[in-house]
Amino acid sequence: MTTATALRPAALRRPREAAGDRVPVLQRPLASYHLVLWAGASLLVLGLVMVLSASSVKSYDVNGSSYTVFTRQVVWFALGVPVTLVAVRLPVRVWRWAGYPLLLASAVGLLLVLVPGVGTHAFGATRWIDIGPLQLQPSEPAKLGLALWGADLLVRKQKLLHEWKHLLVPLVPVAAFLAALVMSEPDMGTTIALLLVVVALLFVVGAPLRIFGGFVAVVAAAGTLLAVTEPYRLARLTSVSNPCADSLGKGLQACHGLFALGSGGWWGEGLGASREKWSYLPNAHTDYIFAIIGEELGLVGTLLVVGLFGLLGYAGLRVASRTRDPFVRLAAAAVTTWLVGQAVINMGYVTGLLPVTGIPLPLISFGGTSLVLTMGSVGMLAAFARTEPGVTEVLAARGPGRVRRLLAPLRRQRPAATRATRPVRRPARRRAAVGQARLRRPAPPPPHR
Repeated sequence: MTTATALRPAALRRPREAAGDRVPVLQRPLASYHLVLWAGASLLVLGLVMVLSASSVKSYDVNGSSYTVFTRQVVWFALGVPVTLVAVRLPVRVWRWAGYPLLLASAVGLLLVLVPGVGTHAFGATRWIDIGPLQLQPSEPAKLGLALWGADLLVRKQKLLHEWKHLLVPLVPVAAFLAALVMSEPDMGTTIALLLVVVALLFVVGAPLRIFGGFVAVVAAAGTLLAVTEPYRLARLTSVSNPCADSLGKGLQACHGLFALGSGGWWGEGLGASREKWSYLPNAHTDYIFAIIGEELGLVGTLLVVGLFGLLGYAGLRVASRTRDPFVRLAAAAVTTWLVGQAVINMGYVTGLLPVTGIPLPLISFGGTSLVLTMGSVGMLAAFARTEPGVTEVLAARGPGRVRRLLAPLRRQRPAATRATRPVRRPARRRAAVGQARLRRPAPPPPHR
């Protein structure tokens, strides 16, 4: 013990906690809440840095500035921050209600995209709607809307789910309708994400295995039909085994993605030192940003991304398993499956393990509507984590947050003297009753002489 510690009064010393009194981190009530926010925030920060690095060359070539694409991403990020803060504070009943208008708005948007002159065509697909300087993609909110609406639907029909028609109708027909609209753009990646949401909902609600068998058979048949009818889809499927066999044609993007990952080595070429982003790798800042991460940050950087998505998936499933609310369980599992499944598909086709589907990497790839909706979904998972057992008591014991404490001196308070000298106003009914009692009071007797 040092001299300063010895001279310090015993009342001011901080007692050391015994090893047996310490609560493990994962057993604390707010563990899921912190895991969701830290994993999401880490992916967002990494995504902003990598979008700046991966888009700088193309942005300068097209717009004359290396920061144009990055500035757009920052604008969308700024729009997503208040969405996330509001999402964290929303109660569960609001999320149950929000699924219906969100799903309806997504369906209307998907229909408008297909109208000539309304939808914007780019990269061989019509997926966007231009609203002034912003470009919206209606298929992105469809994933969140389907998860929320489907979870509320299954909870309301909980006593009828032993019958297959109540289990599948109207969930599967509505999902099939949305998938058909998305495939009309076309967008295979988002269609797969919608199917992942449906599979997660049916799995968590306890659907029989024969339902999954039939569902997988129908999806496989539809996927085979779509691949055969479109030559470019068939070429993507056949080039998975050796994409560099046609490195100047159908396998150009996949082959250069492998070049980027291979040249990164263990530690990478250094942040900003990618060679493939110099117009060799198409869509380096969107679909193939994971390849740029591997080239500039190496195997360590790619494993960091995989670990962060694994942490986000663990936190989301932890929320689903610990909650007592059946809606929260279904919605959290569906959204977590969508986010992590989309990340696995993206990293799978970048590494050459899956066919190229053109689906972005959540929270990292460049994208406006996708970024805002994904940030809102992470905020929703954090809001669900606040409903776990014991969290309400911990938050109540902490008192007001930092923002409220900072704003407390700004609140207008009346002086104590003003409150003390202010006459007391009785309610209107009481004043009327007192007035009637005074009228009924008998007159005083005349004075005695």
